Amino acid sequence: MQASLITKTLDSIEGTDSTKIAVLDMGSNSFHLVVARVISNSVQILHKTKIKVHLADGLSKDNYLSQDAIHRGLEALEVIQHSLAGFEPETVRIVATYTLRKAKNALDFIKAAKKILPYPIEIIAGKEEARLIYNGVAHTETLVGKTLVIDIGGGSTEFAIGEQFDPLLLRSIDVGCVSFKQLFFKDDKIKRKMMDKAIAYAQQQLTLIEQKYLNLGWDKCIGTSGTIESIVTILNKGSTEGLVTLVQLEQLMETLIAATDVNTLDFGDINEDRKLLVPAGLAILIAIFKEFNIEQMSFASAALREGVIYEMEDSLTHTNVQERSVQSLASRYDIDINQANLVLDTCFRLFKQVKKPWQIKSAGLKQLLGWSALLHEVGLHISSSGVQKHSHYILTHSDMPGFNAEQQQLLAILARFHRKRIRLDEIPVFSQFNAKEVLYLIILLRLSVLLNIKRQQGFLPDFDVTVIENQITLNFPENWLNQRPIIDINLTLEKEKLAKVGIELLFL
Repeated sequence: MQASLITKTLDSIEGTDSTKIAVLDMGSNSFHLVVARVISNSVQILHKTKIKVHLADGLSKDNYLSQDAIHRGLEALEVIQHSLAGFEPETVRIVATYTLRKAKNALDFIKAAKKILPYPIEIIAGKEEARLIYNGVAHTETLVGKTLVIDIGGGSTEFAIGEQFDPLLLRSIDVGCVSFKQLFFKDDKIKRKMMDKAIAYAQQQLTLIEQKYLNLGWDKCIGTSGTIESIVTILNKGSTEGLVTLVQLEQLMETLIAATDVNTLDFGDINEDRKLLVPAGLAILIAIFKEFNIEQMSFASAALREGVIYEMEDSLTHTNVQERSVQSLASRYDIDINQANLVLDTCFRLFKQVKKPWQIKSAGLKQLLGWSALLHEVGLHISSSGVQKHSHYILTHSDMPGFNAEQQQLLAILARFHRKRIRLDEIPVFSQFNAKEVLYLIILLRLSVLLNIKRQQGFLPDFDVTVIENQITLNFPENWLNQRPIIDINLTLEKEKLAKVGIELLFL
């Protein structure tokens, strides 16, 4: 009877729908993999892997990643790939931060990485990193009032102020514990003069953002990630519980200076790699406390990886940060929503018919095409002359939470070439999307804009699209084009433009 009850209970548990997701954070110091399960709208962490890579150590002064650093990163991915076996593309997200953000040869690494892991690698902007870090904290801590979240990484430090789940102010500065170690504590020696220089340098960098943070204010300060965790653990004798003050940080600084060499210090369970970064991390944290007038800080274990996981969970339950970003831009630049929706509908109609013959396979391209249809005219806010260039500028330089660097760049490129001549030499090389797919999306947006030039609901009839390799044919109802000479002329001009990029346009 008891065994039967247990079996029934297990059967009911196994019957609950769940989704396994994985997030890989390719940081400047370590690569972190987290595997989780989404069940009943909650997230359960199943597995974590952390591999020291020291990627930032291989970043030269002119921002090129060394072959040794690339090799270390690829070796780590070889280990990680076993944990990702069997995961569907939509359940895996790989994000890269400061070092790959800065590296001019990041694409070399990503191309090699894709041979190991068959998933897109997203290089995220500093503000997007800050937003995701805040998201991780907000989903795992009870936040009351405004909260300042600080994350000191290997190459950059992120700052976010928010209320509950809503970030209000996001910034990232190029100050990190790995770069500071190379600048001020390269030989692991701790001298007062170098500590003072490190603190002063960090304070100088913080002046770029501090006033906005002080003006907004906060009720509570939380630190997160490995560097702050190490410092909090040292100050609280092995625990991450408890608050940290500037007095405690300065006392720890005196202890380090008295020791003269970080290798001689016993920090308990702090591993050797992390111990060597403590002086650099401490200098940065002291500078932050001073510049931001922080009285006390607590620690939260969740950060970037958890932020990405909870965002993936949100997307599975239909909450979309990208949608809010697009809506915000559309509202700010007062776009013609009716026209944007006409272009959007035509884009999706064309996409549905060409996706298979053109073999458009990269994840998320339909959605990005849709966003570009909605935003391609944001440049009208500046001028109708050269609208495509103005739209490109706005989409390149706007804050767009939820979009990684390449996604935002693709939106800008689609807007840039939605009219006039297509200049192939101005289209960047993407790691997430192949060149043919990018060109195909440009063509679909251009045709959708052209066919809706009258800006009238119900103007465009039902029509078919056929594709044979690089030939696309638009089949309109009989005599429809004959009665609309403007559309016919514009399609003829478009045919000439597309021929220059290897696409044959026919229309009947």
